[in-house]
Order: sequence, then C-alpha cells, then structure tokens
Amino acid sequence: MIIGGGEDRTDAKDVLQKFVALAGGPQQLIVVITAASKVPNDVWEMYRSAFDALEATKVSHVRINHRGEAEDEDLAQRIAHAGGIFMTGGDQKRLVTFLGGTRLEQAMRTAYENGACIAGTSAGASGMCTHMLAEGKAELAPEKGAARLGAGLGFISRVIIDQHFSERHRINRLLSAIAQSPFLLGAGIDEDTALIVHEDSIEVAGQGSVTVVDCRHARTNVADIPAGAVPHMLDVRLHLLPSGSRFARADQEGVLADFISYLTDRTLEHDHR
Repeated sequence: MIIGGGEDRTDAKDVLQKFVALAGGPQQLIVVITAASKVPNDVWEMYRSAFDALEATKVSHVRINHRGEAEDEDLAQRIAHAGGIFMTGGDQKRLVTFLGGTRLEQAMRTAYENGACIAGTSAGASGMCTHMLAEGKAELAPEKGAARLGAGLGFISRVIIDQHFSERHRINRLLSAIAQSPFLLGAGIDEDTALIVHEDSIEVAGQGSVTVVDCRHARTNVADIPAGAVPHMLDVRLHLLPSGSRFARADQEGVLADFISYLTDRTLEHDHR
C-alpha cells in the first residue's frame, strides 16, 4: 500500500481504514515504524490517535534511532508476525540507512511473504522502491541531474515512487529522474491517495490520482547536455489513474500491463545483504 502522504487522520480516514482492513482487521497486530522521522514520538502519537479511532486494538510503535536497534531479534520476531506494517513519513534516506539490510528489514519481508500488508506514506512510500527517489527539485522544467536516485528497501522493482505529487507540483522532478533512467516507470501519488498492490492487480483509493510516466520509448538528448540543462523529451507517455481505478494484470496490455507486472513482482530481487 503506497500512500502519497497527507492521508486524512482526523475525519473519514479512508486510506488508513483501508490499511487496517488489508492488515486483517482491527484485531490484528499493526506496527508503526517511525524510523524516517526526526520527531518519532510526535508522529507516533498522531497515528496512535488515528488508529485508536479506527478501533485497532493491537497497534505498537517501533522507534528506531540507529541501525543497531534494527538488529534486535525479539523486535524482528514481532514484526515478522504482524498483519500490517506502516512506515511513516520523514526522510527516506534516513529510513533506508536505519533499516536496509537489517534483521528488521528481513522480518518485514517475511511478514510480506506471509500476507501482511506493507504500507508506506510519503518518505515511507519512496523508500519501498529498489530505485528510490532520494532527493531533488525541479521547479519549472525537467533538468538533468535535478533528481538523485538511491538504493531503497526493494519491495517494488522498476518503478520510482514520488509523493505529494500534484500538491507539490512534482511532475518535473519525476520527469528528470525518468529521463536519465528510462528503463524505469515513474508513479506520482497524490496526497490522501494510495496505490494498492494486490497479488495480480492494482487499485487506487483515496481522494487523488496516480500519475504514471513512461519514457521507455521517448527520444531525449539528456545524455549529451550539461548538468542543469533542460533536455528535449519527445514521445513521453503519461497515464492518469484516478481514485476508484482497478486493473487486473490479465486484462491489460502495453504500459499498464508492465506497470502492474513490475508492482506485483514478489521475487523481491533487491537484497542489501
């Protein structure tokens, strides 16, 4: 469950309610990992209140302050048996630095393979990718070098996730990243919106949309221009998946079939160990 950030935590809480349902219901163990945040207790209290309102009765805080804490075997066992694992926002580089290649990360994979719902919002969403959009800014147009990729947790292969997408006008940032890595697809997720990946299908829930960017067949001069210059980008393909969209892999072809295939690949090919 890949959330674009800014999900409603006080009113209808549609996205969080969907997460609780996918985690197996309010009686299942749910862990909230705040490793991405520099104010983890404040973030935890915000989510604790929201999950309390949704009558989730077994919600616990996993606060990781350094990598050593992510190697705790008892903590790893608890996470491996969770029905839902929720990674909050903050800084995706901090998240991956603390969790990547640890027992906690491996426990998340075990839980995922056993059917747990893995969710990430904002930084937690970006950090789920093999190729993580680590940082960058492109205000007025795509620019060579404006976005930097890093190694993420690897739950999603060959798709770059950007978040707060429409609200922070991040189309140029995502185009900057995809132009230099055209074998990847880009997915920009709006706030209070979730891209939900099932075993062989996807759906979009919440209030916004998911924008899919495909540069695999585009023509661009990005390899020949200096850093900071604006490339020409011809035959870039853009697809909009609004809330309520549902697509099964078997019913699609072309880019949407590839997009679903990349997202639903459960081989988890990326491994920090």
